[in-house]
Amino acid sequence: MGALPVFRWRLAPDGYATRRQLRALGLRPGGQDVAAQLERPRRRRGPLVAYLYRVDLAVPVRPMTPARRAALAAANRARRVCPVCRRDAGYVIPTSLGACVPCADADPHGSEGSTR
Repeated sequence: MGALPVFRWRLAPDGYATRRQLRALGLRPGGQDVAAQLERPRRRRGPLVAYLYRVDLAVPVRPMTPARRAALAAANRARRVCPVCRRDAGYVIPTSLGACVPCADADPHGSEGSTR
């Protein structure tokens, strides 16, 4: 297979879509390879790249089953539980803190800080 066609930002022809655009249409790539790419130039860095898939080859999103819904709920619940105090924080705990805000504020040096 040759090189991918490259289009400038916002100038892709009809029939191509990004993953997010496919998802908004209720579709997914379905195993197809990337068909083209978009490039948005930037001044001092390399261009932003978005991969495009063909809409006509996309397949419908798999339906959410009760088991998948339960697994997703359990995973999201685990992201809300503080590893320090073991309480549900009511929000997803930031990975930068590693604990809920009260626990992170209680240890100003963090878990890797010195004990001096």
